[in-house]
Amino acid sequence: MVDKHPYEVYFQQLLPVLRSKVEEFRLLNYGTIDIPSLWEYLTKKKWKKPEQDVHIYQLVADIVSTKAIDYMNFATVEAYRSPNWLEEVNHEELQELFRPKKP
Repeated sequence: MVDKHPYEVYFQQLLPVLRSKVEEFRLLNYGTIDIPSLWEYLTKKKWKKPEQDVHIYQLVADIVSTKAIDYMNFATVEAYRSPNWLEEVNHEELQELFRPKKP
């Protein structure tokens, strides 16, 4: 079982700020960012080493100061860490997939 992040208890209280940040990113044409992926970025990257006696205003400040490029860099690295989707495809299937269409 995966351990929960210590700041998970603040999620509901932080939801309005998270929504606002996601909306800001969408206005900047980063439409692929949603609340769960932003939360994942915050818990895995920005809050990787959680503080013992953190105040909610510190978490709000972290969310508000998050830049889209920082999130996108994190998402790119995470995508490279994901499993190889073509790993189970054999050579013949790849050839068929990339075969030019006949007119």
